Amino acid sequence: MEYLAELKHAIRQVHGCEATHVQTVPVKEVFLGQTVWEGDVEIFDVIGHAKAKRCYAWGYPPEGPNRRIIAVLEIPPVDSPVTAVRAAIVAQAKK
Repeated sequence: MEYLAELKHAIRQVHGCEATHVQTVPVKEVFLGQTVWEGDVEIFDVIGHAKAKRCYAWGYPPEGPNRRIIAVLEIPPVDSPVTAVRAAIVAQAKK
């Protein structure tokens, strides 16, 4: 499955809404001088969600058979690709 189609499929499965790709934004998250995450975040407009109009999604690692898809809705405090990455890092740390 093509990458953007895979992300759209994940958004549909996880959040129950359709998505249209808007743009790709590079994000580098640094904590205490160390890069904790670096990659491209795909921005999607979403249709059919009660609270969100946007979703931020990416695959991690970017390629390979063990890739996980992350899809974070733009619901406060998430308001940008950077805050979406931070929210995903915090959620993963709590697991």
